[in-house]
Amino acid sequence: MKRRIISGIIIAALALLLAVSAGCSKPDRFSMNSARPDSNVMYESPYYAASSSPSGSASMSTAGGAMVPYGEEWRYVPMEDTEEYLTASESPFKDTRTSPLSTFSADVDTASYSNMRRLIKQGLAPVGVRIEELVNYFDYSYPAPLPDDDDPFSVIAEVSECPWAPDHLLAMIGVQGAKLQNSNDIANNIVFLIDVSGSMNEPNRLPLVKQSMKLLLEQLGENDIILIVSYAGSDKIVADSVSGSDGSKLARMIDNLSAGGSTAGARGIRTAYDLASKNFIKGGNNRIILATDGDFNVGISSVADLTKLIESERDRGIFISVLGFGMGNLKDDMMKSIASNGNGNYAYIDTLQEAKKVLVDEFDSTMFVIAKDVKLQVEFNPATVEAYRLIGYDTRRLENEDFNNDLKDAGDIGAGHNVTVFYELVPAGAAETEGPGSVSVDPLKYSAQITTNSDDFMTVKIRYKAPDGDDSILMEQVVGCDAIYEEISENFMFASAVAEFGLIVTDSYYKANSSLSAIINRAGDGMGDDVYGLRAEFLDLVRAYRDIID
Repeated sequence: MKRRIISGIIIAALALLLAVSAGCSKPDRFSMNSARPDSNVMYESPYYAASSSPSGSASMSTAGGAMVPYGEEWRYVPMEDTEEYLTASESPFKDTRTSPLSTFSADVDTASYSNMRRLIKQGLAPVGVRIEELVNYFDYSYPAPLPDDDDPFSVIAEVSECPWAPDHLLAMIGVQGAKLQNSNDIANNIVFLIDVSGSMNEPNRLPLVKQSMKLLLEQLGENDIILIVSYAGSDKIVADSVSGSDGSKLARMIDNLSAGGSTAGARGIRTAYDLASKNFIKGGNNRIILATDGDFNVGISSVADLTKLIESERDRGIFISVLGFGMGNLKDDMMKSIASNGNGNYAYIDTLQEAKKVLVDEFDSTMFVIAKDVKLQVEFNPATVEAYRLIGYDTRRLENEDFNNDLKDAGDIGAGHNVTVFYELVPAGAAETEGPGSVSVDPLKYSAQITTNSDDFMTVKIRYKAPDGDDSILMEQVVGCDAIYEEISENFMFASAVAEFGLIVTDSYYKANSSLSAIINRAGDGMGDDVYGLRAEFLDLVRAYRDIID
């Protein structure tokens, strides 16, 4: 019996071999062209022209489970998705009686929004979305602190009906950073750390990096020191301590960069920190600009090990800006971790227009830190709030004890940056027995629950350090019942629409009655001045997303 099975296998194998040799040959080269939502990747076959199949007729082949005509130019071949994102489970509703404190790190990163835009424009459903980065992509121009104010922030708050859950309230907290009077007076010590490994050899990678870096060069001058380090299998110092006024020389050096080889990113990072330390300007802006797709594959290459490296370097007083490029093998988790743990910020550059936004229009916000290790802690009043839920900031949550711990790292805020936070609130007396807003905690046996007569909603506390400081400073603001508005601001309308869109694209358990039509209507009503057309672009993305899922 065993011999018959083996003989049958051999005969079948011979038959298959004869069929293959008599029919079409296996292609030996493919060039990737574009991706599709079903995780297959479209390739061009060098073996078959668009006009004919090997037999001269439109025969069919199976690729990735789909029947594709040989007579057509393209065919589908399955490809494993190698993009990796940093996400975390979303916050649930918390019972205010037992958990009145909500603590998290500030976050001004915007990479998730521009990456979402890239995916939607490709006809793909977004992945790896962090809602706070969608909301904070936009400038809301909250009232800024005055030059003689003690703290570098102002805080505003609005509370109104929750658009996607009418029985709930939605609270918006806006933190506005102070603007610089004249950033030209601040000397810059900047290291351009540029990934030139083989994975950067695509039009939307190294060529776009070069264009972006030259935009940044145009903002620099004679008081600035520029260094350029490239890295692939090893690192190379391309420019050492060149004046920012010699922009044409630096631009030529950038233009001469070419891609190839493996990615020893950790070695390049160490070199960049060493060079930045060598030219350290006391009272100046000491910063590394890392341009990469995050795909480190030589030396230290895991997120955990790279985080340890960054943590060991950040105390030098050198900040880092991470600019992500490319697609297909994008390592968002790596880049987010570098920025989060290295006193930095993170943006994804999908177009030259995005590079202009980050490096020109928002130059002061990107380059100059006004406060580091910024933490927020919100205390809710159980007399007015039954339960609450923080929307977004899932990768930035902290333990309540971390708020007063000055050794705990947190996010940094640049000049003129604003941070927007949304909480969905269940009003006191409106406890739900089922559904996403329900919370059920037994009464405490050993602790008395005492509620004051205050009608405040919450108290917002912020801890921050000066850019060169080690001790945190506390500021706080009470959000009273007068924060409820029947006529909400344009900022509230637009920002809440962006947050609602985040609930939909992440398929949040708490999306309730969220709808794309409601988002379009509310965002349209909250357009404001829209100087750069970014809010109008958001509306276009919502409509494009609707076309993808319909």
